[in-house]
Amino acid sequence: MKASLLFKIFLVFAFFIAALSAVILIASFSTIQTQYTHLLSRELENLALTLVPTFTPLFENGQSEVAEEIVRETGAAIEKRITLIDTQGTVLADSLMDPSTMDNHRGRPEIVEALKGAVGRSSRFSNTMKTEMLYVAVPVTNNGEIMGILRVSLSLNTIEELVHTFRSKIYVTTLVIVSVLLIAAFLFTNRITGPIRQLQVASRRIAEGDFDTKVFLKQHGEVKDLADSYNYMTEELNKNINELSHQREELHSIISSLPSGLFVLNKNGKVVLSNRSAEEVVQKTELIGKSYWTVVNDVSLLELIQRALGEKTSMSREVELFGHYYQCNATYLLNMDELVIIMHDITGIKHLQRIKRDFVSNVSHEMRTPLTAIKGYAETMKGIDEENESYLSVIKKHTERLINIVEDLLILSEMEEIGMKLDLDMVDVNETISSIMKIFNPRIQEKSLSVALQLDPHIPQIQADRLKLEQAFINLIDNAVKYTEKGTIAVSTKIIEGFLIIEVHDTGIGIPDTHIPRLFERFYTVDKSHSRKLGGTGLGLSIVKHIVLLHNGTIDVESEVGEGTTFRIDLPLRP
Repeated sequence: MKASLLFKIFLVFAFFIAALSAVILIASFSTIQTQYTHLLSRELENLALTLVPTFTPLFENGQSEVAEEIVRETGAAIEKRITLIDTQGTVLADSLMDPSTMDNHRGRPEIVEALKGAVGRSSRFSNTMKTEMLYVAVPVTNNGEIMGILRVSLSLNTIEELVHTFRSKIYVTTLVIVSVLLIAAFLFTNRITGPIRQLQVASRRIAEGDFDTKVFLKQHGEVKDLADSYNYMTEELNKNINELSHQREELHSIISSLPSGLFVLNKNGKVVLSNRSAEEVVQKTELIGKSYWTVVNDVSLLELIQRALGEKTSMSREVELFGHYYQCNATYLLNMDELVIIMHDITGIKHLQRIKRDFVSNVSHEMRTPLTAIKGYAETMKGIDEENESYLSVIKKHTERLINIVEDLLILSEMEEIGMKLDLDMVDVNETISSIMKIFNPRIQEKSLSVALQLDPHIPQIQADRLKLEQAFINLIDNAVKYTEKGTIAVSTKIIEGFLIIEVHDTGIGIPDTHIPRLFERFYTVDKSHSRKLGGTGLGLSIVKHIVLLHNGTIDVESEVGEGTTFRIDLPLRP
């Protein structure tokens, strides 16, 4: 059981009162004994000096028998022990003992001091009397010459009796004072701790949810200020909790009404929050507290969650569950060690994309035959009808452009097919680039362009679709040659942090910053008239991007108008 604050503070007060009382008692007893011993010593000194004239003639005449008789009578009269000692330390007479049985006293401290002409004092145990004695010795002189020593002594038992009498009275007085102080300490402690106990009880009630609890104190001072601050705190706390409860209800309502499925997983993979849409996505109920692997059955989604939790990172992926397509976004919250998963239903969008893709594919297939026929007839008529040859050339040129567009559209449609598989093989990228550059040598020489190949010889072979990768490189190098009138076409390869980096750089016309975000869109061209003049379809970069994405890579572009353009492809060394 924990001691209360009242008991702890009172215990401290009691300890200090007891310690102080003990110190006072010890000091009092010591002081009383010291002072009384000093008084007795002065009394014995005065008594000895008073008796010196009485015993001086005895030293002068050497009347030892008379001296003994006078010493005994005088000692009995004053109730003190009197001893006469010559300058050699021999005891001549003693009021209580036989001088012949006593030792030589020349070495006694008080005798040594008296022989020097001073008053000697000493307190020690007497072997003769078998008790503690207080001695005072004074020299007996005649014409300045020391004739002997007069010593007066008293048993210290008398002091002990007196101190004992005082000790009893001091004990009673101290006990009364300590009792009064303890009572005062208890009352003072109770006055201090009383308001604190009220605050403690109020705090417990607040912890139990009673935010209307208030503490009102009558006394003024810091404790009342504390109580007022406490009351203000409870009001603000109640206000904030009500506001948080309202916000929580709003948030819960918003999350519940979201059309997208939402899961929140803790670091152990347990579901701590979900909404109705999430239950519809996984076709299960009561998800809170369950592990994600018991909730999710899709392998692709499980892999996404495992990677996001393991690497503590954010990622996204398209998944298919129960005939519906979802864009799954997993965001890891580092400050909370939680993973938020949002699943947007994109089934409708995928359906529209399929319709669009099928439409483009079907139209492209249907257009290929008539366009080929038109091109064939135009070429045939061009040799027969020389009068209209210029018109037939225009027809042939635009027909060829339409055929190129149709071919590119068919390629894009093929790449956008769900579940499309690459024809993977081990590809030497450096060798592929070197072979492709030979195709463009005539055009490069025609424009008097220089070529810079910076191919890292340590690049390993990668697993990729050789034909599609060649097509991506051809499109990029073709654009570089097409839009560069002078300068250099540079292609480089290198390895950075597990990725193969391929860069295609030219010193051509460059691309304005406003066009770069849309550069990989279908049919998007920076300069439409210039692109048509050069035979561009507006689909080449879109095809390149799809090829790179199919290889789990990324493509970026940097350009400056009039300075040139650099396309960078990052491909993982391991698929």
